[in-house]
Amino acid sequence: MSRSVVEQGPRYAIYFVPAAQSQLYRYGSSIVGYDCYTGSDVGFPDGALNWNELTASPRRYGFHATLKAPFYLSPSCTEKQLVNAVQSFAGLGHAIHTFAPTVRLLGGFFAVVSVKAETRLDALAASCTTIFDAYRAPMSPRERARRVALGLSHSQIQNLDRWGHPYVLSEFQFHMTLTGEVPLRRRKLALAALLDVFHRMGAEQSIAVDQLVLVKQDSPDVSFRIISRCALGAAR
Repeated sequence: MSRSVVEQGPRYAIYFVPAAQSQLYRYGSSIVGYDCYTGSDVGFPDGALNWNELTASPRRYGFHATLKAPFYLSPSCTEKQLVNAVQSFAGLGHAIHTFAPTVRLLGGFFAVVSVKAETRLDALAASCTTIFDAYRAPMSPRERARRVALGLSHSQIQNLDRWGHPYVLSEFQFHMTLTGEVPLRRRKLALAALLDVFHRMGAEQSIAVDQLVLVKQDSPDVSFRIISRCALGAAR
């Protein structure tokens, strides 16, 4: 039986979000101007840049690394079932990996990334992408057409059709978005400002990927907010 297309109601996603008290989270949430733990706005850093404008796009999602991209819940599943599934997965036994963060330009936007490639984090994201796809309602033809029109590659279109998002598996890069698209003429200034705040707040310290969070967006005009946190169980 084919799954039903859903185009309204809440969306869910599975993220890694640093601990609320960590320097990295304090940095990232101040840059995007939003705290997905509390659902509250956060004051932007002082400076000449218009942070409100530069970070309008990622603000709705909160500061995070995506492990399962936003999706509508399949009509055959409930939120409670999804919460329980994420909790069960987190407790299966996973090695706790750390990474050293830095700020880099990815395409046309800035993000926090690992100083070096972290294949183990890529593997965690691949597991979340594939395992939790059973809870995702298929995208509508309209949404598919909108995404394909952005200029996706053949591999990305295949990912979109199978997993609901183009940038997964071999197309995935672990990152935590800070800005929307930054015009070429403003990138040097933006990077300098982002790095200045990054170092002033001590956000360069290595951080452990030790929890999964389930986030929910109740409607398109509101931001995602954490509804469940799950510590990753130590591998045995």
